[in-house]
Amino acid sequence: MLSVSWPVPVISFARISCPVSLPALQEDLHRLLQETWVDHVNRRDYQGGWDVLPLRCERQHQDAHPILQGYAIQEGEDWINLPALNQSPAMLQCVQFLQCPVKAVRLMRLKAGSHIKPHRDHQLSLEHGEARLHLPIFTGEHIRFRVNGQTVPMSAGELWYINADQEHEVHNIGEQDRINLVIDCGANTWLKNCAGAMS
Repeated sequence: MLSVSWPVPVISFARISCPVSLPALQEDLHRLLQETWVDHVNRRDYQGGWDVLPLRCERQHQDAHPILQGYAIQEGEDWINLPALNQSPAMLQCVQFLQCPVKAVRLMRLKAGSHIKPHRDHQLSLEHGEARLHLPIFTGEHIRFRVNGQTVPMSAGELWYINADQEHEVHNIGEQDRINLVIDCGANTWLKNCAGAMS
């Protein structure tokens, strides 16, 4: 974990301003739907279908099975873009926009009718020097994303910081899959200011 030297306000979520072309992101995604997605490994944490396509992983796992690429994401310091990200210009632009250390990047798909149960990802928050960002590419009013008892009003094409150290859950009560671009970062002054300014 990175150490931070400022008093970080504990916020549950915040929108971060980011130049995004949603049609371009969706075009990238359509090309990636035929890639090898893997079921989320924490099966006790969800009901239904929840799978992942890794886009950036630890360098030591770049030729490994997608499960390692997608889930060995805790303590690595040497990260590398996978071909799927390098061949997706709109997604790559979003990642390159971030002026903070970028760690794991992956697409996460919550299938129609599925539920991510309430859980915490311990110490994955700004005040612990870490951050998880979500950018919905396909979503809608049928998604209920709650953090610390509050509904996150995220729409497609918006970048959001989520305090994953707090209890959170997601319901997909619709008939379409929800797909988010999920980016794990090291928290620095730039990211903290972005989140604080938009909270």
